Amino acid sequence: RYEQREDFDVVIQPFFRNTLLPLDSTGKPDMSFFAADCFHFSVRGYAEMAMALWNNMLEPVGEKQTYNNFTHDRSKLRCPNPEKPFLSTRRNSGFGNSDLSLERTGSSVPYWAVIVTAVAGVLVGSL
Repeated sequence: RYEQREDFDVVIQPFFRNTLLPLDSTGKPDMSFFAADCFHFSVRGYAEMAMALWNNMLEPVGEKQTYNNFTHDRSKLRCPNPEKPFLSTRRNSGFGNSDLSLERTGSSVPYWAVIVTAVAGVLVGSL
């Protein structure tokens, strides 16, 4: 949908796809990355995620890191490359003129089949 636009793009940032739970020195989950509810991130955890997101946005499409290594190291925060001082998109990563077709294809299921299935489901459910 946005492939031909030069002023907008949508790019998936996969930095959290293969991330493992951070562990402390005893091999247990490092709770300093999590809030009191043990589900949401703490300030430290959000800082790590923000750095991973920033780094992912600077990496070219097709070469993005799919994990986040939780560390205390702030030097892993990357700066834009002087030759490419912008966020990476499909177009500026070299995929803009590819033969990849993102055209909408027709649905393989006719619309009436969905209606018939829904009605049949309601009838069977009511029995």
